[in-house]
Amino acid sequence: MHLSDSAVEVLVEQLKTLIDQRNLGVGDPLPSERELGEMFSSSRTTVREAMRILKAYGVVEVRPKVGAVIIDRRMDAVFDLYSFNTLELSRQTFLETQGFRQLIEVGAADQLFTRTSEDDISELRAINDTMREAEGLHGRALQDFNFHLKLVSIVGNQQLLEIYRIMKPVMLKIMENGVNRIKSGDVNFDEHAGIVDALEGRNRIAFQYRMSQHLEAGLALFKEAD
Repeated sequence: MHLSDSAVEVLVEQLKTLIDQRNLGVGDPLPSERELGEMFSSSRTTVREAMRILKAYGVVEVRPKVGAVIIDRRMDAVFDLYSFNTLELSRQTFLETQGFRQLIEVGAADQLFTRTSEDDISELRAINDTMREAEGLHGRALQDFNFHLKLVSIVGNQQLLEIYRIMKPVMLKIMENGVNRIKSGDVNFDEHAGIVDALEGRNRIAFQYRMSQHLEAGLALFKEAD
């Protein structure tokens, strides 16, 4: 990582802390670029790059004669901001995250069988197709996450859905590790396809087995790195 990149990431974290400490809400202004530079001993270039990141993630926007203000955008943007941290996954975090997903995604068979529509099946297959064609580790991992988020959304529990969104940076890192070691998008694609087939056929044994195997494969990949 370049020194300038590190300085920008540090400032982004400092700005997040500033927003929290001042309890800034929608419509509240941030200090000017000059004031931020003085406050955090940062160059104007670093401040502008940090603000660009905040704007790109829908946290602030620049308004004439006002400057940067907090805006109301999709909560996904705020959650995604946390992924700017250099995220180091411990073995325990990996195991606990996958264990949590096992409880939810394997245990949700009854709700999924009751709620899943033909449109849901089509959307899951479309996401899976997009994942196979995506470029790069992050691109494939993002579509992998979208596949599982879609599954959870079918359950219809908003709090559970928000938990998955909050955990997105951790899940993405896990999925990137898995994609990197598998070396082939077809493996994940085939596993997802099998899960969707079982869901469409309301085959409980097949669904729970395939979902368990899919998540346990990630555990095995992580263990190989120890």
